[in-house]
Amino acid sequence: MAEITAKQIAELRAKTGIGMMECKGALIEANGVEEKALEILRKKGSLKAAKRAERETKAGVVDAYIHANGRIGVMVEVLVETDFVAKNEEFKAFAHDVALHVAAMNPQYVSRNDVPAEIVEQEKAALADEVKDSGKPAEIAEKIVAGRMDKFFAETCLMEQSFVKDPDKTISDLLTEKIAKIGEKISISRFCRFEIGC
Repeated sequence: MAEITAKQIAELRAKTGIGMMECKGALIEANGVEEKALEILRKKGSLKAAKRAERETKAGVVDAYIHANGRIGVMVEVLVETDFVAKNEEFKAFAHDVALHVAAMNPQYVSRNDVPAEIVEQEKAALADEVKDSGKPAEIAEKIVAGRMDKFFAETCLMEQSFVKDPDKTISDLLTEKIAKIGEKISISRFCRFEIGC
């Protein structure tokens, strides 16, 4: 087993913002390999988020972001379990990052569950017509349509978009990290985006 140094723990903690003992445990489990430790922490964060999924969010913040030239304005409502956490600077910074992201990426819905069924059906039908004309076998055509629908959701749904400040993470990934770090359920309940002339 590799010896875990204080420097390794500090570096992992700086990258993730997770407590020293959790970082040390992940490094031990990963035999000192930082990439494996990051993956272990990601999985644990997802598990923590899943455990908190049923909890009720009654507190939170409404954050606003106005683009520098004043042409775009966004308001987001981000909820959390307690007032104490709603006043936490890291939680507020997360809400502001979400507002900034909405201004930049213009999502239409929070998640794929929010997309009206008729829009999903229209999109599927249009994609199916496109693929049908290509002469592909039915099972391959189905997979192509499913892949393109995933792309549609990734472009239009906030939770599936790549985070504007870190394209390697989706908003959903970022949310899961914050839940693991803060220790309470967090939900992005709604947003509103205004743009001059749109």
